[in-house]
Amino acid sequence: MDHIVLDLESQHEFSEVGGRDYPHLLKVSIVCCYSYAQDKFLAFEEHELGELEALLKNAGLIIGFNTKYFDYQVLQPYMKEIVLKDLPSCDLMEDVTNILGHRLSLDSIAQATLGTQKSGHGLDAIRYFREGNMEALRKYCIDDVRITRDVFEYGKTHGNVKYSSKYQPDKPLSVPVDWKQYAFHRDGDAAPMPAAAQTNPIVSEEESATPNVNPQTGNYSLF
Repeated sequence: MDHIVLDLESQHEFSEVGGRDYPHLLKVSIVCCYSYAQDKFLAFEEHELGELEALLKNAGLIIGFNTKYFDYQVLQPYMKEIVLKDLPSCDLMEDVTNILGHRLSLDSIAQATLGTQKSGHGLDAIRYFREGNMEALRKYCIDDVRITRDVFEYGKTHGNVKYSSKYQPDKPLSVPVDWKQYAFHRDGDAAPMPAAAQTNPIVSEEESATPNVNPQTGNYSLF
C-alpha cells in the first residue's frame, strides 16, 4: 500500500475563526502530498479533495508534521468516507515531542538535520491564496512536503534527527526516532530513498516556535 507524505495550507488564520479551538473552520486552500508508490508530488485544491480522499483511503501510512493536531482537523470536514484520525499515521512532531517533552518546529529540525529551511511562513500561504497565486501556493506547500519527507527519510535511515537549541545554536543536538519500522516496500522490495534525502537533511526554524496549546485538543499549528 502507498505511503503518503501530506501537508496542507488553510484559507484563514485562527484569529479569523474564533481562535485555536476551531481548526475545522479554517478551510483548506491546498493539500500537497508525496506518493511513494508513484514517486511524485501531487496537489489538490479545495474542489479536488474527493480525489485526495480516495488516495488517503487506500494508503498504508500517512506521514506529516503536526498532522494529527492540525492537518487532520482542518481536512476532516471535507471527508465523506474516512475518519482521518483512525488512519495509520506517523506524525513526526508528535514523536519528537514525546521524547523531548517539548515541541520543535519543522524548520528547526530541517536546518540542523538537512541544512535546509522552509521557503516561507504559513501566513505567506494565506496571502498567496487570497491573491489567487495558486502556483506560488502550490510551490510553498510542496516545499514543505519535500522537507517533511526528507526529515522522515533521514530519521528512518539514521535512527535520529537533529535540532538546534536556542542555548547552543552552533551545536546541533539529536533526538532518537524509530521510523525504520515504516519502511515502504514496492513489489516486495524496499523502495529506494528519494534522491534528495540521500545527500543533506532538511531542518530549520527555531525551537518551540509555536504557541502553548493543549495537545489533547490538537488546537495548534506549526507552519
